[in-house]
Amino acid sequence: MAAGAFPAYGRPVVDGHLEVERKYDVDGAFAPPTPEQLAALPGIAAVDQPVEHLLQAGYFDTPDLRLFRARVTLRRRTGGPDAGWHLKLPAEGGARLELHARLGRSVRKPPASLLSPVVGLLRGAEVGPIATLHTRRVVTALRNGAGRVLAEMADDTVTATVPASASATPSGTGAAEVLTWREIEVELVDGDESLLAAVGERLVAAGAAPSPRASKLGRAIASRLPDAGPKPVQRGKRGLRAGDVVLAALRAQVSALQAADVLLRTDQPDAVHRIRVACRRLRSILAAFRPVIGRGTADPLREELSWLSGALSTARDEEVALGHLRAVVAAEPVELVLGPVAARLQQTAIRAAQAGHAGAVETLSGSRYLRLLDDLHALLDDLRALLDDPPVPTPAGKAAPPVLRAALRRAARRLERQLERASRVRGDGRDEALHDVRVAAKRLRDTAEVARPELGRPAKELVRVTTRLQRALGEQQDAVVTREHCRRLAIAAHAAGESSFSYGRLHALEEFRAARALSAVEELEPRLRKVLGAARTKP
Repeated sequence: MAAGAFPAYGRPVVDGHLEVERKYDVDGAFAPPTPEQLAALPGIAAVDQPVEHLLQAGYFDTPDLRLFRARVTLRRRTGGPDAGWHLKLPAEGGARLELHARLGRSVRKPPASLLSPVVGLLRGAEVGPIATLHTRRVVTALRNGAGRVLAEMADDTVTATVPASASATPSGTGAAEVLTWREIEVELVDGDESLLAAVGERLVAAGAAPSPRASKLGRAIASRLPDAGPKPVQRGKRGLRAGDVVLAALRAQVSALQAADVLLRTDQPDAVHRIRVACRRLRSILAAFRPVIGRGTADPLREELSWLSGALSTARDEEVALGHLRAVVAAEPVELVLGPVAARLQQTAIRAAQAGHAGAVETLSGSRYLRLLDDLHALLDDLRALLDDPPVPTPAGKAAPPVLRAALRRAARRLERQLERASRVRGDGRDEALHDVRVAAKRLRDTAEVARPELGRPAKELVRVTTRLQRALGEQQDAVVTREHCRRLAIAAHAAGESSFSYGRLHALEEFRAARALSAVEELEPRLRKVLGAARTKP
């Protein structure tokens, strides 16, 4: 797929590409499709003669498999055309972003350029060998009429050697587990998903089965995984415990935060937004379920999450505002765009993006952020331990539904208070009051999202109506921020001798957008108050 290069925090840039592949399990007697059968697939004009490679790959992780649990693979491979250090990261649509670095002299210490994107996952822990795989790979390339390789089919016979436990020492001492298997990988090069599906159909027809495992490493260390992941939750006669629900919600958002961390460190789109969303949802959960978590634990974490979100807010606000203004200008009649408006917006957006990314990277590279991650993981561990062996009855051990309903009542009352306050405020304080309403709506929505699997329709209705409120108030708040950008851009244009007419027009359009958003809020208010009343009064 598309090749490129990704920044690595001031270190030499590493090569990378987006990997899209499918795996199939086969037995030793499996006969793959013949070249003639593969050449009959749509778009395939030629099939190369198979080429054999002997590969050896050493896989690295922390003793508690922090990388693997985050769907990240770090390996050192010798043999074949892609020998070197490889870091595989999750990407959209089930694809993998693969970064490469040269082998170098060290066989046990991964290059710093490959460790940089996973600093937030490692959190200071050292990595060492966890498995070694020897693979006999037979690769068949599928080409189009122009000779370009569209896909490669690899027939792999694998022998995996795994230390006695996932916490094996770096020296690899102790009894080892040895496994062997055979599998087929089909990886796109310049082809598309339809070709991937067509080759897969041929393989299945020949007796292959789609593999349930995402990676060779996962298959190799399968016997170690029960100790690496969260224990399954047991549903009792009264349903789940409150602590089980809260723990699952916290764990999901910590995972989302760390996944977005990796996206930001590899300069992927929307990373800052995803980090801020995870921060917001964590803060909502910590606030809504203080009785389960404990105020002394929840409040300091909320303060640190607020710091992190605030440190990234400027970058995100500028990205949204300038992106919106560029879209508005592109849709404007030509005669109403006076001067180099589009060019000024583009240059401002580029400068803001560069500065925003640099600032975000600096924030995520600091000790304060890494301490926050440690504290979040410590909370997950403590809550899990409390549920496994409670010293005395605690709120975490109570049946979930009453605790969830109580949390919804508190969040609903808070939103009602903010709505009442906003209805009385006029003038300069109006925008701030509406922002407080939006914050309260987000907390209620996030709380209802946590409660929805257990409480069903009432929580689902809260999610629906607060989402609409949040979106409308988001439009209003975005328009407030964007108007200030219009003002500053107009001043800069005037100082450069350019017309400021178009920026004034953009300012007026943003005022109209804010007014339209507030009209949507007013239309929603009767339904909102009805749903809030039900949430507040239902036992």
